[in-house]
Amino acid sequence: MGDFTIQISSNLVNRLVDDVETSKKKTKRTKPKVPKEPQQPQSNVSQKQIFDDSGMPKSAAVPGWSMQPPSYLPAIPPPQSANSEVESVRSVLHESEEVVERLQKQEENMLREVTQKAKDLRDNEYKLPAPKPMPCVAELDSSLACFKEHTKDPLECASLVSSLGDCMRRFRHQVSV
Repeated sequence: MGDFTIQISSNLVNRLVDDVETSKKKTKRTKPKVPKEPQQPQSNVSQKQIFDDSGMPKSAAVPGWSMQPPSYLPAIPPPQSANSEVESVRSVLHESEEVVERLQKQEENMLREVTQKAKDLRDNEYKLPAPKPMPCVAELDSSLACFKEHTKDPLECASLVSSLGDCMRRFRHQVSV
């Protein structure tokens, strides 16, 4: 199924609503005609007749003739078809509103997902790596303390320095394996 877009402007909606409201206002109830007293026909001289271009009297001038629009005028659609057109426009409008609502929900979900992924990327990018534990900290501290204590005779700390060296060799061996 192909992708398509329906765009309904607020101007169109307002025009449709205005058309419906004006058509409701224009419908008037006709009062039943009360027959008047029949008038006596007057002489032909005083009766007005309307003639068309061909010289023939128009149907309005002749009593009993019905008025039919000329054939070149478009036929006036019955009011039912106008109502059905309005209803079809309303149904299309309702369907398009539902589509807009679904698209808005989909957009909100996608925005939430993108925001979460951006947050995860930012957290991972700027996250400081966990500091690696420094090896042989106890041996280093004890040898430093010994050197501070025996500044004049550093040979007193030889055993601590050799234990620090042994610890470092064990650590290097563990890292290389």
